[in-house]
Amino acid sequence: MAPGQNTSRRHPRHKIYPYLLRGVSVDRPNQVWSTDITYIRLPRGFVYLVAIIDWYSRKVLSWRLSNTLDSRFCVDCLEQALQLHGVPDVFNTDQGSQFTSDAFIGALKARDIAISMDGRGRASDNIFVERLWRSVKHEDVYLKGYATMTDLMLGLAEYFTFYNTKRLHQSLEYSTPDKVYLTASGGGAKIIDKYSKTEKISSEIESKNRGSAVPLHE
Repeated sequence: MAPGQNTSRRHPRHKIYPYLLRGVSVDRPNQVWSTDITYIRLPRGFVYLVAIIDWYSRKVLSWRLSNTLDSRFCVDCLEQALQLHGVPDVFNTDQGSQFTSDAFIGALKARDIAISMDGRGRASDNIFVERLWRSVKHEDVYLKGYATMTDLMLGLAEYFTFYNTKRLHQSLEYSTPDKVYLTASGGGAKIIDKYSKTEKISSEIESKNRGSAVPLHE
């Protein structure tokens, strides 16, 4: 099984929090942050990349590399973002065990940050990080073919500086994440509540099927 399929594996005993952001308008920096893990193939194996972004500006606030999926590198990434950029109102993750761990959840709760988690199988709930991964891989990783973790780390440091300070984003009115974050102007985000109607129909069908079920004869 490819390691990328395991980056969001749940822990059966960890608490899962509800998704808080469907239909919410994000209209200022530090209102919503989110994170995710992706994997990058190197000649001798795989490494894992975690990043935290600000939804309003798409700014990459912090990132870390690891050769394991231990939660420590995710917690370190979170602590760095909080130290450098303050505290968001809401922090969104997927349901992976790294983000439901006591250490990660504890760091959020200690600062009274509201915790939001994607619904299972709903990549669109965290679409802004998914778009970041696509940009990182197609604009840098796949083009440069890094040979070692050290090379990758140096290359990503250069890329994320470019991404935040020079790369123009259509969704930011052709400005940069750094400028939008600092000026609190030209950004914004919203996850459309496209599931509610589908979920309602599915619920009605399930309810109807239960009501029309034929009882078994004893």
